[in-house]
Amino acid sequence: MAAKKTQTIQVGEVTLAVSNLDKVMYPQTGTTKGEVIDYYLKIASVLVPQAAWRPATRKRWVDGVGTPDKPGQVFFRKDIEDGAPGWVPTGQIVHKERTNVYPLANNAAVLAWFAQLAALEIHVPQWRFGDDGAPRNPDRLVIDLDPGPEAGLPQCVEVAQAIREIFQGMKLDAVPVTSGSKGIHLYAPLDGRTTSEQASAVAKQLALSLEETMPNLVVATQRKTLREGRVLIDWSQNNAAKTTICPYSLRGRMHPTVAAPRTWDELERPNLAQLDYREVLERVASGIDPIADQGWVFDQAPGSTDKLTRYREKRDADATPEPVPAEPGEGEGGRADDASGPADQKGGPVDSSSSTDQKSAAAAASGAPTFVIQEHHAHRLHWDFRLERDGVLVSWAVPKGPPLAPDDHRLAVQTEDHPLEYGSFEGIIPKGQYGGGSVTIWDAGTIEVEKWRDDEIIVVLHGRKTGGLGGIPRRYVLIRTQGQGEKSHWLLIFKKDQPGSSPDAGSSPEAGSSPEAGSSPETGTSHQPAPPDQPAPPDQPDASPQPHQPDSSNQPSSSHQPDASPQPPPPDRLPAPMLASLGSPSDLHDPQQWALEMKWDGVRAICAVAGGRVRLVSRNGNDITDLYPELGELADDLGAQAAILDGEIVALDPRGRPDFSLLQPRMKADPRVAPRLADQAPVTLMLFDILSLTLDGTEHHLMRTPYRARRELLATAISPTERVRVPPAFDGSLDEAIAHARAERLEGVLAKRLDSIYTPGRRSQQWIKIKPRTDQSVIVIGWRTGPDGKLRSLLVAVPGADGELHYLGRAGSGIAPGDIDDIARTLAGIERKTPPVARIPDADRRDARWVTPTLVGEVAYSELTPQGRLRAPSWRGWRPDLSASDVRWEGAGALPTP
Repeated sequence: MAAKKTQTIQVGEVTLAVSNLDKVMYPQTGTTKGEVIDYYLKIASVLVPQAAWRPATRKRWVDGVGTPDKPGQVFFRKDIEDGAPGWVPTGQIVHKERTNVYPLANNAAVLAWFAQLAALEIHVPQWRFGDDGAPRNPDRLVIDLDPGPEAGLPQCVEVAQAIREIFQGMKLDAVPVTSGSKGIHLYAPLDGRTTSEQASAVAKQLALSLEETMPNLVVATQRKTLREGRVLIDWSQNNAAKTTICPYSLRGRMHPTVAAPRTWDELERPNLAQLDYREVLERVASGIDPIADQGWVFDQAPGSTDKLTRYREKRDADATPEPVPAEPGEGEGGRADDASGPADQKGGPVDSSSSTDQKSAAAAASGAPTFVIQEHHAHRLHWDFRLERDGVLVSWAVPKGPPLAPDDHRLAVQTEDHPLEYGSFEGIIPKGQYGGGSVTIWDAGTIEVEKWRDDEIIVVLHGRKTGGLGGIPRRYVLIRTQGQGEKSHWLLIFKKDQPGSSPDAGSSPEAGSSPEAGSSPETGTSHQPAPPDQPAPPDQPDASPQPHQPDSSNQPSSSHQPDASPQPPPPDRLPAPMLASLGSPSDLHDPQQWALEMKWDGVRAICAVAGGRVRLVSRNGNDITDLYPELGELADDLGAQAAILDGEIVALDPRGRPDFSLLQPRMKADPRVAPRLADQAPVTLMLFDILSLTLDGTEHHLMRTPYRARRELLATAISPTERVRVPPAFDGSLDEAIAHARAERLEGVLAKRLDSIYTPGRRSQQWIKIKPRTDQSVIVIGWRTGPDGKLRSLLVAVPGADGELHYLGRAGSGIAPGDIDDIARTLAGIERKTPPVARIPDADRRDARWVTPTLVGEVAYSELTPQGRLRAPSWRGWRPDLSASDVRWEGAGALPTP
C-alpha cells in the first residue's frame, strides 16, 4: 500500500511532518525515503553520540541517487535551511565577513528531519561546540585512506595496520571505519589539548613518513598521476574547516551503504566489504558499536565531563567560600558544603534559618524544583537568576534584575550551571576570585515549570513572604535570542497573565519593590536610594505600591523630536518581509502545531524604530514613512530602545473592518498632504511579528527565534494604542477562523507553525494563507474606452508557470467614477503600441490601448473559467507596494497551459 503523500510522525517530544515516503531514493535497490527515515531513527542511538555538537553539513539528493547512466543531482548544504523547525539546535561559526548557522544532529528528530529533506549524507568536523557556544579543540584525529585506481580495501587495510602501529606508539587507540564508498577512515581520540593545526601537522607528518617507507603503496599528495595502485593518506580533514562523513551516516552511492565502524579483527577477514544499512542495523541491534567510546555522553554539557565542569574550572575550592562539590568519582576528595549554611561576611558559616520562612522551607522539602535570585555586588551589580533543572541550577546573570511589571524586558545572559547547594549561599567571594564581591539572597523558593524548551522557558516562582517578589507567585518567561549555552542571550519577561489574575491584569498591587531599588528580602528596606521613577517599597508608610517601571533613560522620546540617538536603518538595510504560501485546510496536518491569525487587507510594512523615530518600508522596498505620519506614535508604543517589526497598514471602516478602498487615497497621496489626510482618515498598523529588539544597548536578532517566542516578545514589547495594535491569535478551530474571516469580510486566515523561523523575502510553507475570498494581484497591460472615450475597463494579466504573462480578462466594475481620469492619465504615461501579452481574444483587442506591464493592481472575482479568464472581476485598486515581479497566480486551480 502506497504511503500517504504527507503525514506526521512523533519523535520524542517532536511532531515531524513527512511526505512522499514511498519515493525511491536508491533505484537499484528500491530503497525508499520512508526506509531512509526509518534507518536514521533506528541508528540514532549510536550515530547521535558521534555527531552531537558538531556542525552538520548535508549532501542532499532531492530526486534520489539515480542510476549509473543517469546519476541524481546532489548539492551540499552548510547553513541551516530557511524553513527549519525552531526545535532544531544550531551552532554558529563566525567568520570575518559572515556568520554561518549550522544544524546540530543532537537527537533523533534532527536525523529524521534531515532524511525528510533527502539529506542522505551527514558530514561533520573533528571538533564540537563547547558549552559556551564556541568551537573547541578537536576531540579526535582522522586519517582518510582513499584507494586509487587498481587499489581497493586490501591495500587500505595494509596501510591502516601500519598506521595503527604508529598510533599505538603514540598511545592512541584508533577505530577503523569502512567509509561506505571505497576506502577506510581511522579515528583516534584526542584529549582536547591539541589544536586543529597541531592535529593536521601530526597527520601530515605521518602521511609523509609512510610515503617514504612504503613508496609502492602510499602517496601523501592529491596528484592523480601518482595514485594508481596506491592508497592516498588524506591528512587534510583535520583542518578545522574540513568535514568527514559521520560514522553511521548513509552514503549517496548506487547502493545504500554506510560509513560503518569496524573492529580490527574484521579488517583481517579476506571477504571484507562495505556494509549496507540493513547489515549495520543488525550489527547495532546485536550490541556491536566499536566506536562507542568516542561518542558524546548525553547527560554531559558539550565538551565537558559533567554539568558542573565549567563551574569547577572557574573556582578554587580553597580560596572561595562558595560550595564546590567533588568531581564524579572523587568521593570525599572534593569540598562540598552540603552540611554547611551560607558563608557570613568573613566567609564562615552562619545560620540561614532566618532567611527561609516556614512556607518556602516546607515547599522545598516537598520535592518541588527550587529557584534562587541572588543580588551580586561583583565588578558590576547584577542579579543571578537560577532555576533547578536536572540536578543543577541553570543560571543567568540579569544586569538590571528581574522585572516586576508586565511588558518589561530584561537582558539575561546564561552562565555556567551551578550546584544545588548554591541555592542557600550568601557571603563574600574574595577579591581576585571569579565573581568576587558580596552575594545575598534576594528571594528563593520553589518553581512550577509550565514549559522548558531549549529556546523558551515559562515558570511560576513561589518565593518567600519577605522576598523581593512580594511573597506572591510570579510567572516569568525566558526567551533565547542568540547563541547557545554559556554566554547566550535571553530575555526575561514578567508575564501579563500572572497566577490568579486575568491576562490583562498586570502585576499584583502587593508587588515587592524593584531589584533596582536594592530591596532586601530580609527586611524589605532599601540598601540604596530608589531611582526617581521607582515605587517606594510596600512596607514604608504611606507608600502606594505600583508596578515597577523601566529606567526612563531607556525609553524613546514621546515627542518624536530628533536627537542624537541611532537612526532607523535605511530601506536597503531592512529585511524583506517573509511571505506565506497559498494553501488549504488540508495543509495543516497537525493543528496543534499551528497558530491562526486573521489576514489583514492592507499594505505590508516592515517597521524600524530607533532613536524615537519610525521608518516604514513597503514590500517592494519603498520608504513609505511620509505617507503615514500618524504611525510615528509607534516610537512611543515600543518598550525598548529599538526594534524591527512586521505588520500591515490598514484603513478601518466604521465597524472596525479593513476596507482596501479607504486605503487607496493614502497609498497614492502626495506626502505633502499626508498630515491632512492622517487627520481626516487615519490608518491603523496591525503588528504581527518582531525581527529584532534592542535593550540596554544589546540588539537581539530574533529571525531564527521560533514564531511562538517571537509573538510572546511582540505582545510584551508593544503597548497597543488606537493607531498601533497587536492583534491576538485567533482562539478557535480553523473552520471557526475561516467563518470569522468570511463574516468580517477579511482577506483570509494565516496559519503559522509555532516552531517556524522568519525567512526574509522568501515564500514559505511554514506560513499558509487560506483565503475564503478570491482576491488576486494583477498586472495592468492595457485599457479599453467606451463610446464617450472614457476609460471603461482595465485589461489585466499574471505570470504563468512558464514565466510568460497570462491574460486574465477585463476588470470594469469597481472603478470609482472619480478615479477614471486619474487612472487614464497614469496609463497614458506608459502607453505602448503593441500588446505585451499573446493570445488575447479579438473582442478584447478591439479599441484597446496597451501599456508597459509594470503597474500592479488588485481585483476580486468569483472563479476562474476553463479558458483561464476571471469571472466577474471587480477592480479593488492599485498596489503601489508591489512590483510586477511580486505578482503570481494565487487562485484555486492552475492556469491553462497556452
